[in-house]
Amino acid sequence: MPQSEGGYVSLPAVNGNGGAIYQSTTEPTAPPSVFESVKRAIGHAIKSSPNDSEELLRSERLPVIVGGSRISFRDRDKPGKTLTTKMPSAPTHTAEEAHLLGTMPVDPMDDIELRSVQLQFPNSRGSILEACEQRRVPTDKGDVHVAIQGDTAKPAIVTYHDLGLNYATSFAGFFNFPVMRGLLENFCVYHVTAPGQEEGAPTLPEDYVYPTMDDLAAQLLFVLSHFGLKSVIGFGVGAGANILARFAHSHPDKVGALCLINCVSTQSGWIEWGYQSFNARFLRTKGMTQGVIDYLMWHHFGRNPEERNHDLVQMYKQHFERAVNPTNLAMLINAYIHRNDLHLARTPPGTPGTETAATTLKMPVINITGSLSPHVDDTVTFNGRLDPTNSSWMKISDCALVLEEQPAKLAEAFRLFLQGEGYVKYFRPGDWDCTQSSSFI
Repeated sequence: MPQSEGGYVSLPAVNGNGGAIYQSTTEPTAPPSVFESVKRAIGHAIKSSPNDSEELLRSERLPVIVGGSRISFRDRDKPGKTLTTKMPSAPTHTAEEAHLLGTMPVDPMDDIELRSVQLQFPNSRGSILEACEQRRVPTDKGDVHVAIQGDTAKPAIVTYHDLGLNYATSFAGFFNFPVMRGLLENFCVYHVTAPGQEEGAPTLPEDYVYPTMDDLAAQLLFVLSHFGLKSVIGFGVGAGANILARFAHSHPDKVGALCLINCVSTQSGWIEWGYQSFNARFLRTKGMTQGVIDYLMWHHFGRNPEERNHDLVQMYKQHFERAVNPTNLAMLINAYIHRNDLHLARTPPGTPGTETAATTLKMPVINITGSLSPHVDDTVTFNGRLDPTNSSWMKISDCALVLEEQPAKLAEAFRLFLQGEGYVKYFRPGDWDCTQSSSFI
């Protein structure tokens, strides 16, 4: 091959010895390329014959430096005529490549058809709606919607939801979690919904006086009397946790244990009162505005919830936009921001500097919050008012709405809490055995 074409030339004889081995050695006039080095190494590795080695070394591909960083190869059929340099749609194997690759067959990737594959949603909301028995319980402040899930002959758990939610949107995913399904085999859950907050609730009359937070707590007496419950386990979130804490403080003999999430024990501050007052006004006059939705999302998820679970955030936004009665929600928000202090104190009554009527909760309490929740400081304040001998504070990492973002951790904490109080005897993972506590007798 001519030297101008980048071919090989024979080295001159050394010491006049024309038969020296160097006469049969060639040196490329062009700079050696990575491709040539690789072919030399592969040729020696596969122990090819001398004729094959010469065939590999006599490649007609010329190295061309493109951009000083990438190396490409242009094929030439004739001197001075360059073929296309575009990548072909399918690889074309030359004789050299076939020799290097051997005789291994290349099987094409066939399409795989998946059959009998069904999507399963363990936290589906529809299952709890079908499994619950819907009841309307009359009270002195109007009827209360109660959904019963489980066998009524077993120990009772009473749940109460947060602002903008109801029993289905607040507890359906959690109680349909696999670990919690085993608990439902040994307990009966009574999901209480605040007046006018259930799915498809009609707008309350204009002359309707919405119950205060103390009145909402007093309505639970009618619920327990209606179903013949002597003592219950309270499970509340946000505003519902405040209502259950009020009921437990007023009627300690009716509550055996409390599991409260993001519970606020003080009255509303000026900033909360201002924001919620505007929200209530917009809900009455303009309906569910974007500002109200943003505040509700912050109330439940804290800041930047899209970075943690975009789909869950969109689901809750759609719920606030379409499934919430704005007038009824405005009444509940107005009652929540006008709440009074729970008047809880860790110190015994009569201690100097404490209120006369201030006492703490007597039943065991597990106080839970999420590390990203905007209510962490409120739960710390609430924990400082509880008796440390029968209460515990727990902060779950990487979440704000604990029920949806960390259901496994919450279910495990709730299970251990009930086990420690004698309500559940735990044998092995997945198995539950309920032992009725003396508080139910």
